[in-house]
Amino acid sequence: MDHVLHGLAQNPSLPAALVERLIGIADGDLAVSLAARADLSGAQAAALAGRDEGAAVRLAYEGRLTDVDPETQPRAALALLDQGAGLPQWARRFASDPDPEVREKVAACPGLPPEIVARLAADPDVQVVAELALWAAADTAADLAQHPHTDVRRAVAVNEAAPPAVLAMLLTGDGLAPAERCRVCDQGGQPPWPGAVCDGSHRSAVHGIRQAALRNPATPVEAAVRFAGDPSVRLRMALAAHAGLPAHICERLAADPDPAVRAGLAANPAIGDALIRAMAADPDHDVRRGLARHPRVPLDVLTGLAAVTRMGRGLLPRVAAASPAEVAHLAAAPDPVARRLVAARRDLPEGIRDALAADPDANVAACVAPHPGLSEARLRAMVTRHAVQVIAQVAANPEASPVLLADLARRRPPVRKALRVIAGHPQATAPALLACLADPKARPVAAGHPALPPPVVAGLLTDGDWQVAEAAAANASLPPAVMARLMPGPFREPAP
Repeated sequence: MDHVLHGLAQNPSLPAALVERLIGIADGDLAVSLAARADLSGAQAAALAGRDEGAAVRLAYEGRLTDVDPETQPRAALALLDQGAGLPQWARRFASDPDPEVREKVAACPGLPPEIVARLAADPDVQVVAELALWAAADTAADLAQHPHTDVRRAVAVNEAAPPAVLAMLLTGDGLAPAERCRVCDQGGQPPWPGAVCDGSHRSAVHGIRQAALRNPATPVEAAVRFAGDPSVRLRMALAAHAGLPAHICERLAADPDPAVRAGLAANPAIGDALIRAMAADPDHDVRRGLARHPRVPLDVLTGLAAVTRMGRGLLPRVAAASPAEVAHLAAAPDPVARRLVAARRDLPEGIRDALAADPDANVAACVAPHPGLSEARLRAMVTRHAVQVIAQVAANPEASPVLLADLARRRPPVRKALRVIAGHPQATAPALLACLADPKARPVAAGHPALPPPVVAGLLTDGDWQVAEAAAANASLPPAVMARLMPGPFREPAP
């Protein structure tokens, strides 16, 4: 790949004449990059599609290509069918294609005519039928649940449009004729994946069907709960995440010996306050982490969990839903863990935001630092108080001034994480970006920043790191004359 040309193809300032020149030589990755341009005319899109089918597929998916010949551009025609924009005769043509991969792609398309659905349901290739089963409407899914191959049945078990009664049959086997074939059978007893076995009962495949059905939210809970004591940990894990579990089943799963089952239950909205409080003492980290992400976890339980569990700095669902009174309570809590949780919100009242910005705890300050509306004086005060512990988060503030960003970028010793943030900050100016170029990970980001001086951008086109060179070529501040010199063929200065 020519990374400089690839970058030019993405450059929003590339003159129209140079876009035309690139289209004239484009194929492969270069064509696909050009297809992503928002400024392509209809004629340019058509010309690009004619040069490379990968570009045609992308343009078709983006709705910028509608005139396609299915004989010369079958993948683009399939993309349009997948978007529901193709012609019915295309579906008929592809449903009879000798290549099963083509028929499989047709089977995934929406809105197929009934006769095409019937043809694909009877396809001799099992994977074509399985693909159809994955997306089929309820009536077709119900019919395919009786298919003799387990791959097709498993696809129905995944399909949320399948009738609940059918999903219950696939899960329990009640009222369903035994399957006749599985992938192990197809391969003469050789396992297609580690651990796959078939002793005539298609054991591994049936297990996969049950696991898929338990994960399907449309499966009736009364059928699912039969598996609360199943020997398979994977089936109990799938059940633990099923919505609408009755309380006694939740309690049983909360005492499951396997922590993966308990962790799956912990985030399930079906569990109530009493069980949440009981599970908060679970010794497993993943269980506690799941509880912390429960949308209805009591705030006192949440703060207790946050004190003993690694949460990161993301906003938790319960905190995002907290009332104004709860927000004020958390922000005034004596425990910095509680204040840190609420500091992750980006809609805090001004007074609470400013109080958290002045918090003596560095973790609290770091969480609130990216909050919009903080003045430069408050941001600088945070840096003075907490130094390297908050600098990257201060740099991420959308309203950080160019002068502040430059000061942070030139800090010694450099805060490398902050440099990577500053390199992509829309407020960053040349002084900050030049400092960012010294960091290997910030350098490719800074090379693409439009505030970088054009001579510097041009110098980066020959950088030893291809990511830097490509980013520089995609930089909107690159002079048109330099762009023209990078083009293959004779150089001509572009018209002003």
